[in-house]
Amino acid sequence: MAGPSYAKQKRFADLDGWSEDDQAAALRALANSMPRHADAFASETDARTFFETAFDAFALDTETPGFVTGYYEPVLRGSRTRSPQYSIPIHGRPDDLITTIGETERAAHNEHVTGFRETADGPVPYYARAEIDDGALAGRGLEVLFTDDPIDLFFMHVQGSGLVHLDDGTSVRLTFAGKNGRPYTSIARALIDRGELDPDDIDMDSVKAWLRVDATRGRELMERNESYIFFAELPWAKDTIGPRGAEGVPLTPGRSLAVDPSFIPLGTPVFVTVPGLEDTNRRPFRRLMIAQDVGSAIRGPQRGDIFFGTGEAAGMQAGRTRHAAQFHVLMRKR
Repeated sequence: MAGPSYAKQKRFADLDGWSEDDQAAALRALANSMPRHADAFASETDARTFFETAFDAFALDTETPGFVTGYYEPVLRGSRTRSPQYSIPIHGRPDDLITTIGETERAAHNEHVTGFRETADGPVPYYARAEIDDGALAGRGLEVLFTDDPIDLFFMHVQGSGLVHLDDGTSVRLTFAGKNGRPYTSIARALIDRGELDPDDIDMDSVKAWLRVDATRGRELMERNESYIFFAELPWAKDTIGPRGAEGVPLTPGRSLAVDPSFIPLGTPVFVTVPGLEDTNRRPFRRLMIAQDVGSAIRGPQRGDIFFGTGEAAGMQAGRTRHAAQFHVLMRKR
């Protein structure tokens, strides 16, 4: 198909870093987006030739420079039963939550979704984070699991999914099941605005450290983000390789990209060049990725969120990723 009007076609030979990338890894991620063709992709012996033959590359020509951030899947501890150690509920979607539009799998920051509940006096906004923390949903059997750390749970709300290691030795992967429709507020931005942390040094670790110094002030800050996420358990045997993105398929670390789907359709290959970011081999990040997720903070044709994987190391990498970038979108040839 023809490229979008804001794009210019480029030769693959002119894409800086294209010849050094492992396109086979991108092809495996693409197979998740196109399961009907997975067997055909598996038989491809030369992934680079496949992409060069089947697609045309387009440089996105926009006034706004490209920019990437990162996200990850947090790891929590938990239990299926409440106990003194595991006393903090992880809630499933309430049956009285009504949203104005459909929600995607990872719409944790989707401010276009508004939520409300019916009362005798008519519809009212759904409970905010502080109200839910104070027990607004207690006694309704909505607890999917229980965890032991409110800060780790908060960051799972921010990311929209999580892996929970249970006290019985098993593990559970939780995915986005809805949100209360309240606006998302960045607590990192709030700390910067209040002069609590330096904008040049702030990252996820520094924010967590600030929250842990004083539980009362930490809760007050987290409750400034009124947005609250509800979760559902994924079948473990069917989905152990990663959390699901908005496309409904497992995400691949370093190869799955969250995009603005109004500019880049889900399932689209995108060659992302990030000069200020190094890959695991300490080379500039120049990698073919697949658009498999969304987020309302991801807006515009050259705005992306790189999925880095699961756990603390991935979280550290994601929390420090804020870089200028260049996107080249691959479009199927006619």
